[in-house]
Amino acid sequence: MRTYDLPTLRRSTVGFDRLLNLVNDATVDDDNYPPFDVERTGEHQYRISLALAGFAPQDIDITAEQSVLVVEGRMAGKEDGDYLHQGISVLPFRRVLNLSEHMQVKDATFDNGLLTIVLMREVPEAMKPRRITIVGSGNESQKTENTQAA
Repeated sequence: MRTYDLPTLRRSTVGFDRLLNLVNDATVDDDNYPPFDVERTGEHQYRISLALAGFAPQDIDITAEQSVLVVEGRMAGKEDGDYLHQGISVLPFRRVLNLSEHMQVKDATFDNGLLTIVLMREVPEAMKPRRITIVGSGNESQKTENTQAA
């Protein structure tokens, strides 16, 4: 597992304050429920896994709007029993994840208490860098000669 010293990284960057603030906010442990992992599975593909023991797929809502992914869960119709010990937490939750630009949700599956969300970064063609050819005076005269010879 990698750990990053963000204050040291922050000193060597200019103009990336918003990005670093988002990363720093994501590392603050103010709400650990439900626990989740973010994993890079390819060059432009990511997987978010949330541990949701006790929940069913119909208890979970996933919403993606622009660059924000919201996962909410509320246990429906759970009766309070006479527990001697209750160690499995089934509290209602709301997890908000800030996504980078052009991130699209491709798939969501729920299996064995683990919610898996697959994300793909898809940059539109108009936003991708393109190569520009440079035409110099030497190239123009050569093209003109070839056209006249034909």
